[in-house]
Amino acid sequence: MKRLFLFILFIAALYFTKPYWEEPVSQYVDISFLEPVDEKIDTLLTKESLDTTIRSISNTIDKALSYLTSKTTETEESIPVAEKPVLDKPLKTQVSIHNIELGSPQEKVTAELGEPKNQSMNEYGTEWFTYHDGYQNFVMVSFDDKQIVNAIYTNDDLISSTAGIKYGSLKSTVRETFGEPIKEIRKGLNIYMLQESEGFDVFKSGDTYTYVFYDLHQNDKVTAIQLINDSLEKKKTGIYAGGDANLRNGFEQQLFDLTNAARVRHGLSILKWESNVAVTARKHSADMADNDYFSHENKQGKSPFDRMKDDGVSFRGAGENLAYGQSSSIFAHEGLMNSEGHRENILLDTYSHLGTGVSFNDKLQPYYTENFLLK
Repeated sequence: MKRLFLFILFIAALYFTKPYWEEPVSQYVDISFLEPVDEKIDTLLTKESLDTTIRSISNTIDKALSYLTSKTTETEESIPVAEKPVLDKPLKTQVSIHNIELGSPQEKVTAELGEPKNQSMNEYGTEWFTYHDGYQNFVMVSFDDKQIVNAIYTNDDLISSTAGIKYGSLKSTVRETFGEPIKEIRKGLNIYMLQESEGFDVFKSGDTYTYVFYDLHQNDKVTAIQLINDSLEKKKTGIYAGGDANLRNGFEQQLFDLTNAARVRHGLSILKWESNVAVTARKHSADMADNDYFSHENKQGKSPFDRMKDDGVSFRGAGENLAYGQSSSIFAHEGLMNSEGHRENILLDTYSHLGTGVSFNDKLQPYYTENFLLK
């Protein structure tokens, strides 16, 4: 039916516009074959039948327009209308730490965790505010310039999730819940590949990077989580941050705190800060960074115990942990906990004191030294 309507419309339009196209077309094409058609149409369009024919054509046009309009309406109704995005919706993450999420205001953090024990510079150019009670309920929180949480970390049993992920969850469960971890992180023009053997996964969901650390000595169970807001992650243009004194001091403080938090989680005593051996630790980190080596024994052949004695440090027992190249104290600490010999030092119940030292080479890569003492 639709084709018949369109054909009638075409014939009518062709006939009524003939005076305009007949002469120019006849110059190139013999159109005498149309004369019989003209006669038939002229016969139909006598005075008596003209009104009837016009009304018929008009009705045909109306039906055609009505048909096309109905089809257009059906097509429009079949197209789903996209919902408008909700603006200024609070950021929600799948994971919270001690009821704190990315986007939480500082007032909520204070209500949940109290006042911070200390604050120290981190690799993102903000500060970690460290909360704990004798290293129980250990949490580090970063705030943006509006005092809104933009990063949070814990290695304590404070993790909750609507998906059921918590401290002690299996790595396989985490991946079933969050999917496959990302394999690379782009920083400026560089792409940094993430190695699965490093003992952590990174997941990207919406505006959140979720770093999940596993204890390789406890069947790959979740031992820590770090949440970073996308805008904060983007501010860090490389894997390594600037190696100034503030960041050095921050890494040293954080490494000390992380070590004690891990000891308390394993039922051990808190280590006291030892300033003298911290000097020895920093000097060794600086020596490795400046002279491009990584070893417990320095270029002069001196052991950690020789260096401690040279600096006047007295002890009944001692040990040393080294790490190199990790982008922060968090990654350095988690890596040490997954290395059997270093883990033994961190969790040795006979130690009583600790000093940490950090230094950066000319590529901004940090060197970490931990010196443990039994005094």
